[in-house]
Amino acid sequence: MGQYLSLNELWRSVSASGSVFRPEQYASLSPLAQRYLNHTIAPDTSLATAVRLRMHGEIKLKTWLPFQAEQVLSARRGMIWRATTWMNGLPIIGWDRLLDGEGAMQWKLLGLLPVVTANGRDVTRSGIGRMQGECIWLPSVFCDRAVQWADTDDAHTCVKLTRLGETTDLHFTVDNSGRLEQLRFQRWGNPEGAEHHYVDFGGYFDREGTFSGYTIPTQMRIGWYFGSEKFDAEGEFFRAVVDEVVYR
Repeated sequence: MGQYLSLNELWRSVSASGSVFRPEQYASLSPLAQRYLNHTIAPDTSLATAVRLRMHGEIKLKTWLPFQAEQVLSARRGMIWRATTWMNGLPIIGWDRLLDGEGAMQWKLLGLLPVVTANGRDVTRSGIGRMQGECIWLPSVFCDRAVQWADTDDAHTCVKLTRLGETTDLHFTVDNSGRLEQLRFQRWGNPEGAEHHYVDFGGYFDREGTFSGYTIPTQMRIGWYFGSEKFDAEGEFFRAVVDEVVYR
């Protein structure tokens, strides 16, 4: 089953699309869509089908803990996020993944003692929303003709993205150059610990970097209840810096 595939195996399974980005092919899109795509993807850049990232930062598990992680995101198959964090000096090692339509997570103290193990419909549904949001690291996904754009003003656009039967409205805030400043969307989850439901999710992007023709966010603050006071008080749980990026 897809959930047992390793991160390296997922990366090796990726094949190139054979297409390149030509801005004139997207001249019929909304002004903000063109501004974002033209900023994010350089002309004649290969339209990647996957991205591999290394990152570090802090994750909030009651308290803020340092982490290091590696991720592969494949437009066709899904994603794996493999990380190590440290609590009281002891490593917690594990992964979150969404592969071939199935979501799961597994985290172990010292790599041996189970801390969190979860799968099922709610985990899968939440994972789909996460992957759709993280396509900001694989912006070639937004070049698909099935993606719908709707500008609300000269700084905000809604990107309607459908994956695995889930449609997510990604609300982008974009500056005059086309740089992504904020992202907000409804993600399936249960941050209160009760029943799963759709919750405002998203964050701020404070820096960006360019890798192989793609200019993407590299420093971010992410969490639940984005757009409300609860984000700062209790929703923010992920602060990361992207260190390395490879496209295929």
